[in-house]
Amino acid sequence: MPDEERDATCSVNATGDSQPHGLMIVNTGEGKGKTTAALGLIFRAWGWEWRICMIQFIKSAKGRWGERRAARRLGIEWHSLGTGFTWTSKDPEKSRTLAAETWNLAKEKIASDAYDLIVLDEITHLMKLGWLDSDEVVNWLRDNRPARLHLVLTGRDAPEDLVDLADIVTDMTNVKHPFESGVKAQKGIEF
Repeated sequence: MPDEERDATCSVNATGDSQPHGLMIVNTGEGKGKTTAALGLIFRAWGWEWRICMIQFIKSAKGRWGERRAARRLGIEWHSLGTGFTWTSKDPEKSRTLAAETWNLAKEKIASDAYDLIVLDEITHLMKLGWLDSDEVVNWLRDNRPARLHLVLTGRDAPEDLVDLADIVTDMTNVKHPFESGVKAQKGIEF
């Protein structure tokens, strides 16, 4: 798809004019589905031949997650740079360093203006832990995100200033989950 056509399809404003206007979307809350919702947007954007980048802050590059396998087959740029679940990290300092390196990669990808959609998966969790400075992240995004870029941030406990900056915020609420009755995470559902 030519760049002009791709840009014109990025968004349509309320009056029906096709002006690129990127949205900042935050999926937060205690319930399941934050990353899954972001994956739905990735799949939809891929259908329109958008340029997509997924950056996962917690999941390890060694993981054979279903979404990574699909992304490889679809040709979607994907970066998983974490050490795995932060709450079980055997080396929190290494995890903190990786979080900073991943944030630097995210800033590079965002500032490049080479993408239509970027997802920063589980970034808010690291902001809550203090591994990424919440004020620095929010201020950098406010000052540096290209106007046409759609940006999705996921994770529990999204800080209020990020919520205020976002265009769309969804709070996933846990009503019931099989984990509570001892059912472990399942391939194809959780990973």
